[in-house]
Amino acid sequence: MNAPQAFHPLARLLHWTMALLILAMLFVGVGMVTTVSEKHQWLLALHRPLGAAIFVLALIRIGVRLRFRPPALPADMPALMQFVAHASHWVLYGLMLAMPLIGWAMLSAGGYPVMLGHAWHLPPIAPANGALFAWLREAHRYVAYLFFLTILGHMGAALYHALIRRDDVFPSMTVGFPHHDAPLEPPRNVATDEGDATPPSP
Repeated sequence: MNAPQAFHPLARLLHWTMALLILAMLFVGVGMVTTVSEKHQWLLALHRPLGAAIFVLALIRIGVRLRFRPPALPADMPALMQFVAHASHWVLYGLMLAMPLIGWAMLSAGGYPVMLGHAWHLPPIAPANGALFAWLREAHRYVAYLFFLTILGHMGAALYHALIRRDDVFPSMTVGFPHHDAPLEPPRNVATDEGDATPPSP
């Protein structure tokens, strides 16, 4: 079976959908901790459903990643860079799951209901405990910093492939077609296959 040259369309759809949701979530989180106005409650009501959506989509995305093999990295990439690229992907997946879970557990420990709407709320996943709430709150904040830095690194790597190396990595997650610097059509008097070979002029 031929190796895929691009990520599966479902993987690409999930990637860009989640990218928008995660960036929105980070900005909403920053807004929540920097305002005490009436907007705080509105941002809080937005933050929780976004986190739940990211958690569910992350589970689906991991399943898609395991089901559909991703394209191989360029063979001329150093082994260390290939290792970092693969490891950073799984770190991102882990953070996509860890952030909502820590937030959920934090609210449970604080005795706060995790509302996803006016009538739907999630059950607690941690016992009500003030010390645990304080610890999880700090963990939620520092994991958010790590998440933000990992996303910046991921974006930097994407730009490195798109603008400097100009290889097939970035197109494999965007349009799905590999980028080629070489002309797509064969030069004149060069046979495209054995069946229509044209003899050179005498």
